[in-house]
Amino acid sequence: MSGDGDASGASVRRLADWDAEDLRALAAEFGTPLYVDDLARVRQNYARLAGAFPDAEVLFAVKANAGRHVLRTLAAAGAGAECASAGELARALDAGFDPADVHYTAVNPPAEDLDYACRIAAEHPALTVTAGARDTVERLAERGFAGRFCLRVHPGVGAGHSESVSTGKDAKFGVPAADATAVLADAAERGFDVVGLHAHAGSGITNDQIEEHEAVVSTLADVARETDLALEFVDVGGGFGVPYREDEDALDLERVAARTRAALDGVDATLTVEPGRYLVADAGVLLTEVNTVKRVGDTTIAGADAGMTTLVRPAMYGSYHPIRSLVAEERATENVSVVGPVCESTDVLGEDRDLPAPERGDLLAVGNAGAYGVEMASQYNSRPRPAVVALDGDDAEVVRRRETLADVTLAEDTASDPYP
Repeated sequence: MSGDGDASGASVRRLADWDAEDLRALAAEFGTPLYVDDLARVRQNYARLAGAFPDAEVLFAVKANAGRHVLRTLAAAGAGAECASAGELARALDAGFDPADVHYTAVNPPAEDLDYACRIAAEHPALTVTAGARDTVERLAERGFAGRFCLRVHPGVGAGHSESVSTGKDAKFGVPAADATAVLADAAERGFDVVGLHAHAGSGITNDQIEEHEAVVSTLADVARETDLALEFVDVGGGFGVPYREDEDALDLERVAARTRAALDGVDATLTVEPGRYLVADAGVLLTEVNTVKRVGDTTIAGADAGMTTLVRPAMYGSYHPIRSLVAEERATENVSVVGPVCESTDVLGEDRDLPAPERGDLLAVGNAGAYGVEMASQYNSRPRPAVVALDGDDAEVVRRRETLADVTLAEDTASDPYP
């Protein structure tokens, strides 16, 4: 059931490359809204990226898609895991990642998260813990941490698909570069095993933002040269973008890799990268059914059973996702806006799309939904979250069941139950 266009592992997989008949069959069998993840495509994306960075350690940014099916696929392929929370750390270890290939890189971690990370680090000394603030270094020391330590640096330069994810210039992330060597020395004096540096430009880096990425890498290289400590690795983050719009080109990954290596010239440390979106975005689609059609002037509104609680990126970031009608017959096209069932004006999956004139019961596919799709789904408006199906060749398996109304109130219904 894999899409026809991914057989060669090409760097771009468009929504049109998915087989419409297969997608209709999945919707008929499993219902909608429905996320579909193609594990063969995940493997292809990983192989391409690992090939561009042959001497690097590749850690999957778990926040992009923490589904067990995705994590197990990437662990088997040879990837490590970058975890931004205690929950992601627990998921990565449960999925079978070797602790030596796992980094915990939380930002301002809550006390319970940090307690958990320190306990796991004590049980698995090969695990690496990253901190991005002097306070976090002190909090680790207060907990008796003496394990592998990486410092996150604030480079002051960012990139990404929107200002909301341009983390490199956000002071929330990392220790100022000018203070980094002092913080590294302090961590070493506290008994930490200082092994690395980390920084991240942002999420969704495009071809015209490679210079910003290179500037971030150069900042890390400068810090690595200034410190007297021997570092095992320099982690330049991920954020490698994918083309969401049909007319966008794929990221020139070879160019990114070459510029990254050039910026690290002379630094005696292993390169680490943390791709998330790049590995899973075009491996997933969201299927949704039209239930209401309304024509207002020159605009047609197609109301669907998926909305901002299913895929929040358009509402949160103004993100563009391609939308394709999967109707089998030929129809004249109209200017269509696809909206969801949530009582918000921002509940829009796509506006002003040239689509076949919609009718009730039509099936729509939303592309590039494999990254930050189901991960950011919510129960706002007390709506159950959607199911997820994993494809692996001709096999299709429900890997996350569709929630019910009972799931929406489960935490309240069990509020008096004792904690484990």
